[in-house]
Amino acid sequence: MDHSQKIDEIKDKLKTIFDPEIPVDIYELGLIYDVRLKDKNCEIDMTLTSPNCPEAQSIPNNVRKAVESLGHYDEVVVKIVWDPPWDKSKMSEVAKLALNV
Repeated sequence: MDHSQKIDEIKDKLKTIFDPEIPVDIYELGLIYDVRLKDKNCEIDMTLTSPNCPEAQSIPNNVRKAVESLGHYDEVVVKIVWDPPWDKSKMSEVAKLALNV
């Protein structure tokens, strides 16, 4: 599997994770900013819709577990970043349609 196929596989896995308060997956919401692979390690930069998000602990943990479940990576690191701040413009067209935005 080449690099782009691995990234696509990770993105597909991330699309199975939902913010419990919003009926759209975290990838389509635009919460995933970057996915980097180096050897057998994966680093993901993501944000949350708000610094006060009640799921601030569980969503990043679910992201890490989902990528680990693929079985390809020795280490999966999920970093929460606040710059740039999330806003509705980061959502995909799919998310905007689903949320009527």
